[in-house]
Amino acid sequence: MAEICVRAIVKGRVQGVSFRDNTRRQAQHLQITGHARNLPDGTVEVLACGEESAVNTLVDWLHKGPPAASVSQVTVHQEDQQPPASFRIA
Repeated sequence: MAEICVRAIVKGRVQGVSFRDNTRRQAQHLQITGHARNLPDGTVEVLACGEESAVNTLVDWLHKGPPAASVSQVTVHQEDQQPPASFRIA
């Protein structure tokens, strides 16, 4: 199984709607490490590292997010880095 890391920038109504916490729950369920953090421009950055199919499942989930969110765009880039030990909210 291939392990990958991706960095996603999620745009829309994604701050103040428990997006990061729900992302953490999804990532932990999928055994993905990384982080979710709010950026000053109102977007959320997600680093996701793990088995490729699990990371792809999380990226698919990012396109809709939790019920209170309204995602307008998700930009994903492959990252070449050492996976972190856990998933955290930053």
